[in-house]
Amino acid sequence: MKTSKTFMSTLREVPAEAVIASHQLMLRAGLLRKLGNGLFTYLPLGLKAFRKVENIIREEMNAIGAMEFKPSVVVPGELWRESGRWETMGSGMLRITNRVNQELVVSPTAEEVFTSLVRDELSSYKQLPIVAYQINTKYRDEIRPRYGVMRGREFTMKDAYSFHANQECLDATYDEFAKAYRNIFKRLGLTVIPVRADSGAMGGTGSEEFMVESEVGDDTLIICPTCGYAANTEKASCAPDWEETEATTEAVKSIDTPNVKTIEELSSFLNTTPKSFIKTLIYRVINSELDLRNAPGCKDLKRVTDATSGIPYYPESFFAVCIRGDLDVNEAKLAGLLKASEVELASDYDVERITGAPVGFAGPVKLETVPVIADETVMHMHNAVTGGLAKDVHFANVEPGRDFTPYQVSDVRTVVAGDKCACCAENGKESVYYSKKGNELGHIFKLGYKYTKSMNVTFLDENGKQQVPTMGCYGIGVDRALASIIEEHHDENGITWPMSVAPYHVAIVPVKYDGEMKAKADEIYEALSKKGVEVLLDDRNERPGVKFKDMDLIGIPLRIVVGEKNLPNVELKGRTSTEAELLSVEDAINKVVETVNAELAKLNG
Repeated sequence: MKTSKTFMSTLREVPAEAVIASHQLMLRAGLLRKLGNGLFTYLPLGLKAFRKVENIIREEMNAIGAMEFKPSVVVPGELWRESGRWETMGSGMLRITNRVNQELVVSPTAEEVFTSLVRDELSSYKQLPIVAYQINTKYRDEIRPRYGVMRGREFTMKDAYSFHANQECLDATYDEFAKAYRNIFKRLGLTVIPVRADSGAMGGTGSEEFMVESEVGDDTLIICPTCGYAANTEKASCAPDWEETEATTEAVKSIDTPNVKTIEELSSFLNTTPKSFIKTLIYRVINSELDLRNAPGCKDLKRVTDATSGIPYYPESFFAVCIRGDLDVNEAKLAGLLKASEVELASDYDVERITGAPVGFAGPVKLETVPVIADETVMHMHNAVTGGLAKDVHFANVEPGRDFTPYQVSDVRTVVAGDKCACCAENGKESVYYSKKGNELGHIFKLGYKYTKSMNVTFLDENGKQQVPTMGCYGIGVDRALASIIEEHHDENGITWPMSVAPYHVAIVPVKYDGEMKAKADEIYEALSKKGVEVLLDDRNERPGVKFKDMDLIGIPLRIVVGEKNLPNVELKGRTSTEAELLSVEDAINKVVETVNAELAKLNG
C-alpha cells in the first residue's frame, strides 16, 4: 500500500482527553478517532492491526474445534427474561423497545443467545459437546467510559460457549480454552498473568482471568512470589491469621462510649487494637436468589418469581455483615455468597431503621431484624467489642457462637498485600502476598447449569433419559487486547508493534519520491509484496524527517530508507534499533523477508 492511497492522519500533539499511552498513541498514530463518549471509529491503519488480533484469536479458536457463528447484535428481551437476567444485569445493559413494543437488548454478552440456539437444535447426547463462538459487537452502557477503547461503551468481543453431557467433558474443554488463550496472548506479544477470579454476573463456579499489568488497571491482583499463586482481589483468599485464645466466661456488658463511632476512635478510647472489635456493616442487597424465608427478619420480605425463568428472588433485602475490625468486606465475595446482582452499603436511614441506633453503633448481639453474615475471622475472636445497638453504647466480652449465631459464616474479607499465602500455608511454608494493578483481557468460566436449567435446555442420554447439559463460557476483548499491546510495546517515539499485529511489516521511505529513488523504492516494494511481506511505501511529498517521525509513531517494525547519496545501496533499520545497516537492494530484501519470518515464527511457535 502507498501512503497516497490510504487514509493516514497523524497528530504531533497529545490530545488532552487521552491520559494513558495506548489512547494517546492510537489517536496520534491515526489508528482511531472518537465518535462520541465511549464510541470510536477505527481508521484504516488501526483496523489492519485490529483485524490481525481478531484473526489470531479466530485461528486459535478454530484449532481447538470451536465453530464460528454470527448472531445479531440486537436480541429479543424475552431471552433475558428466561434466564432471569433481565433485571439482575442492572443499568449497564441497554434495553430498547421497537415500534411494535417488543423489548430488545443490545447485547452486552451472549449466554442467552447461544443457549437459545442450542436449545432449538439439541436432542441427543451424540451431538455433544457443542463448542461455538462469535467475534462480534457488544455494548455496555458504562457510566464513565475512559482510557479510549480500554473501556468503551461499544466494543468487539470474542465470546465462546460450550455445552456438555457431563462435568468431565466441560473440564477438558475448559483446559483446551486455557491453553488456547495462552497461545493467543503469546502470539499477540502480550505478557499476561492468569489469575483466579470471581464469576460475577455471568454465574458459575470455576473461573480464570488473564490479566495484563497496568498502572491504571481496574483490578487489583494478589500474587505470591514463592508459589506463583495469583488471584483477582475479588476472589483471593489467604491463610488464617488469627490467634487461638481462650473464650471468656464473663457475661456481655454495656460500656458507655460517648461520641465514639469508628474503629480508630474505639481503639484509642479503650486502649486496645482494631483486632479486638467486630465491625458490623449493614448492606442493601439487590436481587438475591437465596431462599430467605427462614432467615431472621425476612418473614415479610417481598419475594418475586420471574414469570419466564421461574427463578425466585428478592428485589431488595438487607444483611448485617460482621468482620474483624482491622479488615474490610469484599463486596464481590459478598454478592457471590448472597447470589445477588449488586450489594451496597445501606443508607443512614436504613441503618437506623434496622439497628435502632445511629450509624457507628451496629452490632450482631440481639440483632434480630436482619440476617447476620460473619466472616471466618469473627468466629475465632474472643472477648470482643461490638456496637451496642444504641447511641454511645458498645458491648464488651462478646463471644461469637455464645452471644450471637450468624445466619452464615463465610470468607468475605478483602485480601491485601502482606497477607499470608494460603497455598504456601497448606504446604507447610510461609510467604506473604504482594499486589499490582491489572486489566482483564480474557476470562473463562465454568457456568454449570445456570442458563441451561433456567432456559429449559435438555437432551436424551444413552439410556434415553432426559438430561440438562452443563455449560462453559470464554471471552476475550479484542479492542482491549489491541490497546494492551500498545501499552506494553511503545517508547518515547511511538508504538513498537510486535510483527504479528503491526499494520505493515516494513515501511519504505524514499528521501524524495522521484527519479532513481522512486525507481528503487518501487522495485523493493514489488519484490517484497510478491514474497508476502506487507509493505507501506511512503510516497508523500514531505520532508524526510516528517516521514521518519510518522513511521516511528505508527510503529512499523522495519524501515528501508532510499536516499540518493547511498544508492545503489539502501538503509535497513529496525524500529527499536539504534543503528541502521547499509545493504544492497537484494540483501535488504532478503534480510527483511528473513526478519519478518523469524519474528512471526518466534511469536507463533
